[in-house]
Amino acid sequence: QVQLVESGGGLVQNGGSLRLSCAASRRTFSNYAMGWFRQAPGKEREIVAAISGSGGNHAYADSVKGRFTISRDNAKNTLYLQMNSLRPEDTAVYYCAARGTYRALETLRYDYWGQGTQVTVSS
Repeated sequence: QVQLVESGGGLVQNGGSLRLSCAASRRTFSNYAMGWFRQAPGKEREIVAAISGSGGNHAYADSVKGRFTISRDNAKNTLYLQMNSLRPEDTAVYYCAARGTYRALETLRYDYWGQGTQVTVSS
């Protein structure tokens, strides 16, 4: 069992930046590939970025490529999402999730989820 807690969301202006964090409960955090997802009102949940357990592999959705950076600090059991050049269409609840094996942007088999953190980008 892995417990995940996101933080760092908030209200930011168009073009601004935020850094989300996801704290994991287990010391075997490095065994898990991680992903950031988001869900906007009235839309399906979508994957934003994913990273392997070691941090050596990562993938991004086209909509955030070049603006968002996923990273992890396994010594601190923490996942990050640096979000720059934010746009109103980035407004959503952002979730972190864990799965056993890194599979780039594949969305299945994420077994553990955080509660989400709201990101709102004003125009």
